[in-house]
Amino acid sequence: MSKPLSRSSTKHYYEITPETLPLSCPLPNNRLWDAHPRVYLPIAKTGHVTCPYCGTEYTLRT
Repeated sequence: MSKPLSRSSTKHYYEITPETLPLSCPLPNNRLWDAHPRVYLPIAKTGHVTCPYCGTEYTLRT
């Protein structure tokens, strides 16, 4: 009998500086072979955003 696939429970958190805006996920230094489509995330107004694809959380450092 096969075992169900286990998913990683590791959450990713990044602190972003204003110089790195506009913010896109995945970040340029992430692996490309398993990446989701690049999306631009609106972080400027609230200072916090979560990627709808992978759940990575970003906080804007001021």
